[in-house]
Amino acid sequence: MAVKLPIYMDHNATTPVAPEVFEAMRPYFGERFGNPASGSHRFGWTAEAAVAVAREQVARLIGAQPEEIVFTSGATESDNLAIKGVAQAYRDRGMHLVTAWFEHHAVLDPCQRLEREGFEVTYLPVDREGLVDPDDVQRAITPRTVLVSIMLANNEIGTIQPLQEIGRICKTRGVLLHSDAVQGVGKIPVDVNALGVDLLSLTAHKFYGPKGVGALYVRSENPRVRLVAQMDGGGHERGRRSGTLNVPGIVGLGKACELAGQLLDAEGPRLTALRERLWAGIRARLTDVHLNGHPARRLPGTLHVRFEGADGQALLAALSDVALSATSACSSGSGEPSHVLRALGLPAALALASVRFGLGRGNTEAEVDYVCDRLAQEVARLRASGVQPAAPAVRAGE
Repeated sequence: MAVKLPIYMDHNATTPVAPEVFEAMRPYFGERFGNPASGSHRFGWTAEAAVAVAREQVARLIGAQPEEIVFTSGATESDNLAIKGVAQAYRDRGMHLVTAWFEHHAVLDPCQRLEREGFEVTYLPVDREGLVDPDDVQRAITPRTVLVSIMLANNEIGTIQPLQEIGRICKTRGVLLHSDAVQGVGKIPVDVNALGVDLLSLTAHKFYGPKGVGALYVRSENPRVRLVAQMDGGGHERGRRSGTLNVPGIVGLGKACELAGQLLDAEGPRLTALRERLWAGIRARLTDVHLNGHPARRLPGTLHVRFEGADGQALLAALSDVALSATSACSSGSGEPSHVLRALGLPAALALASVRFGLGRGNTEAEVDYVCDRLAQEVARLRASGVQPAAPAVRAGE
């Protein structure tokens, strides 16, 4: 079967907007252009009603109540609001937070800013498969701890954390738990009550919604979570996030949540099968390839592989007909190895020989087979050239 080029296998980075999502958004750019804060006429009422529907759709996907959903501009804002908002709201109780070295920078950077403001942050290690040990969380919590922030699933290697166990620990110790669930929501079942999280960040563009819109779940009871708003001016979103609501984006987020809920049972197993076909195809064609991350506790569409003796960036350049990500370099483009891979204990050279595959709704078996063949050609060529990946040695978390 012929495949259409180029092939997109970078769905962890972003996803195309689903046609159903686009059509749901379309009217709110035109005839339904009202501001939901305009409560004196039908243009505002129409927009307000659309936002209310979207709030219900988001809440339903994660097992929350609609009033617990705060709309934001995306995951980075949601993470910042959760971490800084809780730290500032509860600073009279304590000024200590707990997180992990391999969190996304949207979590690490706010924590580091809080450190500059006098807070203390404990950064936990992960094992070689990318798992946080719940016992480490238990030991890290002190009487001054106000928040633990552990991601649901890692954006690079796809490892799914034992969040439910961590949630039980936090509940027992009376500490709030936040999770950056950006890579998990819409791909695996997520229930905030089953997980025991008090705050949860998500963004639309990771599961076929628009860019520039996300949400933060904030528990309303048992306990009722307090936040200090990080944006002032108007008191929107129950005073937790000021600013005129992005109605088209919010409508798109809601529709994306509805679609994800409908497709979850079928799409999860399909992507898992495609992922395993890809991994089997790579191993059948190449030697000295190794999995980064947990072999089982992993997102359905995520495969992260290190190709020993081949530079990841050079491999991507050679595969111009396939969209992949070399997550061996940090987001700043500095050329340093990924802090996630270094947190696993990988030497710099192996971290730089790694590539992430992010499979999604549009990918097929024929595309997987094509990519396996192309990988075999280019990895063999790079190995034969003798060019080895190299990078400066940096510590995990730097």
